[in-house]
Amino acid sequence: MSSHREAPEVSKDPVADNTDVYAFVSPDRPDSVTLIANFIPFQNPQGGPNFYEFGDDVLYEIHVSNRGDARPDVTYQFRFTTKIRNQNTFLYNVGPIGSITDPNWNRPQYYSVTRVARGDRPRMLASNLTCPPVNIGPRSTPNYARFTDQAVHPIQGGRKVFAGQRSDGFHVDLGSIFDLGTLRPFQMAHLIPSATAAGVNGTQGLNVHSIAIQVPIRDLTRYRDKPRDPMEPRSVIGVWATASRQRSRVWDSEKGRYSWQGPWSQVSRLGNPLFNEVITPMAKKDTWNAKTPSGDKEFARYVAKPELAGLLPVLYPGVFPKLAKYTKDRADLLAILLTGIPKGVVPGFQNYTGPTQADMLRLNVAIPPTKNPNPIGLVAGDPAGFPNGRRIIDDVVAIELRAVAGATIPLVDPTYTPDAASGGLNDGTTNTNLPYLDSFPYLGNPAGGYQTKPGQPAA
Repeated sequence: MSSHREAPEVSKDPVADNTDVYAFVSPDRPDSVTLIANFIPFQNPQGGPNFYEFGDDVLYEIHVSNRGDARPDVTYQFRFTTKIRNQNTFLYNVGPIGSITDPNWNRPQYYSVTRVARGDRPRMLASNLTCPPVNIGPRSTPNYARFTDQAVHPIQGGRKVFAGQRSDGFHVDLGSIFDLGTLRPFQMAHLIPSATAAGVNGTQGLNVHSIAIQVPIRDLTRYRDKPRDPMEPRSVIGVWATASRQRSRVWDSEKGRYSWQGPWSQVSRLGNPLFNEVITPMAKKDTWNAKTPSGDKEFARYVAKPELAGLLPVLYPGVFPKLAKYTKDRADLLAILLTGIPKGVVPGFQNYTGPTQADMLRLNVAIPPTKNPNPIGLVAGDPAGFPNGRRIIDDVVAIELRAVAGATIPLVDPTYTPDAASGGLNDGTTNTNLPYLDSFPYLGNPAGGYQTKPGQPAA
């Protein structure tokens, strides 16, 4: 749900659908930043024989802005190429896969990484890098962790990169939230009440495809340095990811597939989690996906008056009376999502990128990783967590629910006292996905097809 099916058009094109973006100072290598962009949502691990893979016809990009104008100053581009080794079999693999270069793997993917700096020519950092296979099962892909290790590629400039299948690290109660905004732990207070229940993680056991790159902090900052003072503007970068397709496609009846031609056109983007999903009206979602962050001023009115904030008092009668009476523009959300938090709002913290309103993750690279991170992030006093960038452990659903419900209004309006329920609002889920890794690429190894046991659908 972070952006798994956030817009009508891109939901029909999952290979280009950006699901989550993460940006954080690497906990085991604090002189570097890790950037992760996930694509291809809701992957059923059993989905063979044509298993999930990146699109050879998609341009994947991770962008960084460091001048305050929400335009890309550093972009990492990723292009993929798929090969078929054995033209005479329908099988993804013709035997156990012992390594990412094993000839038993019939459909390997390779990719290139190119760095584009504003005003400079594109510079290819690496090519012909190998992705790992998907996790098929213990006979086809035994000891899957080794494929992850083999697919972490050191590349020039002290960087490292990974591209391949991962366990989805995002957790959310999809079935409940989209059933008229139900939060199972609080559904006894819903307009259509039922007994309190535990949250159900709708992404548990599902996979995504991740592009992860770890780079020195100096690779991303405006002056190519490592800022030390968190209060300096130069310490903050903006991050978002996109997927683009060429504008024209032609059906090739001989090959039985489309060919793409013409200039690249953006079809998906993502910065802050849940922005297009929950804030942008349905009629504007496809337009939002095609825009650049520098043009997000036109969407600011939906942040200033979020629809969800108006729905909560209706769906939960009597629970949010103060929120119902609050008629001012939501200056707290405008700061958190569109400009970053300026100095003086949270003591000792800022991630302000300037007055340009733009949906980006904003990461203050001068704030070191927290030894004992709190998944509620900055709201819980952990300045290294969301909305300061986004770590994979951050519970962004709970954080954003509480913010929308008014918990962050006092930061900008001391006259407001939040409703008691806003401080503990959550969907009842925790990370019941596969375990994260302690080192790059951090997201857990993917769920296996053979090992997966789907649940029983319920009426």
